[in-house]
Amino acid sequence: MLTSYGWSESLQRDFEPFAAQGLVPARVIVQQRGLYRLAAPSGELEGRISGRFAHEAAHLAQHGGGYPVTGDWVAAELKGDAAVIAHILPRATAFTRMAAGTSKDLQVVAANVDTALLAASLNADLNLRRLERYLASAHQSGASPVIVLTKADACEDAAPRVAEVEAIAFGAPVIAISVHTGQGLEALQGLLTPGKTAVLLGSSGVGKSTLVNALAGAELMATREIREDDAHGRHTTTHRELILLPSGALILDTPGMRELSLWDAEAGVAAAFADTTAEVERLAEGCRFRDCAHGREPGCAVQAALADGTLDADRWRSFQKLQRELAHAVRKEDPVAASAERKRWISIHKAGRQRTRDKRQWDDD
Repeated sequence: MLTSYGWSESLQRDFEPFAAQGLVPARVIVQQRGLYRLAAPSGELEGRISGRFAHEAAHLAQHGGGYPVTGDWVAAELKGDAAVIAHILPRATAFTRMAAGTSKDLQVVAANVDTALLAASLNADLNLRRLERYLASAHQSGASPVIVLTKADACEDAAPRVAEVEAIAFGAPVIAISVHTGQGLEALQGLLTPGKTAVLLGSSGVGKSTLVNALAGAELMATREIREDDAHGRHTTTHRELILLPSGALILDTPGMRELSLWDAEAGVAAAFADTTAEVERLAEGCRFRDCAHGREPGCAVQAALADGTLDADRWRSFQKLQRELAHAVRKEDPVAASAERKRWISIHKAGRQRTRDKRQWDDD
């Protein structure tokens, strides 16, 4: 059972301290609110967390620890035909986002994932900027990203749209598929290795559940047609589930997520925009000022490249937007950084008011 779900020698070494306590290893295969289903050596078990674990998890949530999620390997105590989760084994990878609302908690969406399948539909809802955000998060997680463009049969001319996605993928495989015609399914299955875990991520309505059913060869997940008026979909998956495919690969389906808030993802953004950052660094050598911020400074080579189309303006704006979001997240968490930013803007406003006074004095004279 455990080998089928990806158990390895390295996990066995991580588990040795818990084995000495009489605990057994298990993997979380279903997470739905506070309920868990585990794959254990003896088979599938219902699981819950211990009171002590729950107390500790509440304090760890802000730092990305917290409660078990689908894909986690855990140490559990057997209680008849159920299990009590006592510990989470170290995560090899973690796909995270900021929790909804005003909370600063870091929410782990999926753990111990080898491949991140980033799904987008080849319909009117295809959004390159959203895909860039998913790519940044995937790189930050440690998983290898693959872009899956669904509903290729519904697109009259998919080639130009696929080319647009390949231009921002920066080396990540891009596969256009159709579950109705079978297009691209063989290529996708070739990337799913027995014993390895893939997570399927994307907005609602892109056909994630339909794709899982096609890969599994059975109707495992509920599906729903997209709305005809705006090509958007609605959530069909309401929980996270790790599914063992006939090929021996594992796939984790998640509820649709329209936007992802980045957190501590500088490396992920840098990887997703490696082409842009390299080009900007090259162009910056031609800027008039060494400390050019590539805004309104005179003699800025980056702005010149944006003006003549040498540098993709949309991709540059997307890169800047994600950088600002990361900076905002740091300021929100770090009082020192927030104070420094406030002082910087006070200085900017003071300088602006002084320039206005100087201009008025000049005009009066």
